[in-house]
Amino acid sequence: MFAQGIRKLLLARMHDVTLKQLRSLSAMLAAGTIAGAAQALHVTAPAVAQQLRLLERAAGVPLFERTPDGLRSTDAGRELINATAHIEAELARCSRVVDSIRAGAGGKVVFGAVSTAKYFAPQMIASFRVAHPGVELQLHIGNRQQTIEQLIRHDVDLVIMGRPPTTALDLDTEVLGEHPHVVIAAPDHPLVGEPSVPLAKLAKQTFLFREIGSGTRQLAEDMFERRRLRFPAGMEMSSNETIKQAVIAGLGVALISAHTVAAEVAEGRIAVLDVERLPIVRRWYVVRRADHRLLPPAAALWRFLVEEGAAHLPEMRLPPVAPVQARRVASRPSTSSRRRSKP
Repeated sequence: MFAQGIRKLLLARMHDVTLKQLRSLSAMLAAGTIAGAAQALHVTAPAVAQQLRLLERAAGVPLFERTPDGLRSTDAGRELINATAHIEAELARCSRVVDSIRAGAGGKVVFGAVSTAKYFAPQMIASFRVAHPGVELQLHIGNRQQTIEQLIRHDVDLVIMGRPPTTALDLDTEVLGEHPHVVIAAPDHPLVGEPSVPLAKLAKQTFLFREIGSGTRQLAEDMFERRRLRFPAGMEMSSNETIKQAVIAGLGVALISAHTVAAEVAEGRIAVLDVERLPIVRRWYVVRRADHRLLPPAAALWRFLVEEGAAHLPEMRLPPVAPVQARRVASRPSTSSRRRSKP
């Protein structure tokens, strides 16, 4: 109720506010100082200060406050910052519309993917470009949280990820393809070649894992928790590339996406352990905001990924998984998401 009251108050007083004033506020709060905002906007500090005075006068309420840690937004200021982000997103979208119209069959698509997908996303883009050579594609790779934040901010048209968020975001999701996870080790590891390694035995190994909150970290924790086994001791690492190099060096074992290690396994630099109840088969998804209208180039990429994306996923010979286990561990679209067959 409090936030709604602020919105009504601001709406009643915002008729003469300019985009320059809103950008000054956002830049100042992002930088923490007026001087920092001036540098980011390529203007003088007095010019920024003047824009902020005009904006606060129009709003009739304080928009920021000074703290020992720098400038911080008030509730009213946060409302204006959120509004500015939506305005900037719409302006960027309008720019892409105009570019698409001007270029005919061209246009721009901003495409996001979680870091694990970087091992196949470029190949998908290359294949898409064969049929759509005039489309400009911009690929953003980030961790799971960064990718979700890009969706929240309307920074991307669509993303590839392994686990759609269960937030209040209204999402459209489509299955891209299967996403198996395996335990890997150095080729000379004592467990290589041992059939159906029990999880209890695996738990005694040194594990290499990603940061808390990552998809593979959560999957590893769930795998041991389901068997009431303590999560094994190990080392936390910031990227799949670091984990792969650490495994090759013999520092431990890791549960990881099979799509990230297909090349190393084929070359014999990494071995896949035959662990009971593995591989864990989840899914890759193509995800977009339901309220984000796709322009023709982005809609074409969406259809391509849904219809042909699975054919571009890396291949690896994996141990068979029991059908019951596959059904039990496969991820499902979140109940807050909506499936649509057409963009």
